[in-house]
Amino acid sequence: MPPNARSGAIRTDADSAPPLDPTEPDDDSVESGEEKLRSGIQSIEVGFKLLDVLTHEPRAMMLRDLAQRAGMSPAKAHRYLVSFLRLGVVSQDPLSGRYELGGFALQLGLARLARVDGVKLARVALSELRDRLDLTVGIAVWGNQGPTMVHWMESSYPAKASLKLGDVMPLLSSATGLLFAAYLPASKTAAMLERELADSRRSTHMGGPRTRDEVEQILAQVREHQAARVEGMLLPTIHAFCMPVFDSTGELALGLVALGHEGAFDIRWGGEIDMALRECAQKLSYELGYSASPRDE
Repeated sequence: MPPNARSGAIRTDADSAPPLDPTEPDDDSVESGEEKLRSGIQSIEVGFKLLDVLTHEPRAMMLRDLAQRAGMSPAKAHRYLVSFLRLGVVSQDPLSGRYELGGFALQLGLARLARVDGVKLARVALSELRDRLDLTVGIAVWGNQGPTMVHWMESSYPAKASLKLGDVMPLLSSATGLLFAAYLPASKTAAMLERELADSRRSTHMGGPRTRDEVEQILAQVREHQAARVEGMLLPTIHAFCMPVFDSTGELALGLVALGHEGAFDIRWGGEIDMALRECAQKLSYELGYSASPRDE
């Protein structure tokens, strides 16, 4: 039990102490012994519906609303909340009676974040994606020199991309670079961006934008799609996507890359590769504590 958990009398608001319904069976009592072994402790899973609602609701909630959102009666919800209050998993405002996640829920989340390794999680997730769709995939992070490839897995028909671990990707002519340029603070990318723009103006062979206005238009498109893609820009005939993975602070943690040859690589927005890589990135962001809808104070 967490240090600040306490037992004893618990305040209930006008609608938070409905009479218990003696005809409503306990969740575990309706299961056979075999079902319990197979499904675990159902009452824990039922109670976590309340925690799930509180996790995604930006404000503290009245019992009746919380119970309704969790799909249970107020009496049933109240029984779970009594235990959650004693354990510190939820808290209750002494004046309004509204419920909110408690201190132990915060400690639980912080403990998880302290143990999580984004690159390690991404390697496992991308391995499954590579095997399922037979894609060449990789992981990029922001390093001292720019967006850097830190993991690479080839498909059964490797793209002749000549990329290797430790390669620093250009900001303006690669999907990886465009993603980092779109989501990182300008202070991190400004020097590298200016160098590439200067090189682009001096060369007639380099792809990508050549002016600051063109850069801003492309980066706005990346943020609009919440992903970057290139079609043969850095390497002829090679297409690529790069999807953002965010951490608990909302900062870009890493980029997930998928690439392949034109004709054999679905480069469409909303296509199979886009959707599969996007789903993978969103799941990893969730694992790292990211929420697309920040909770209000």
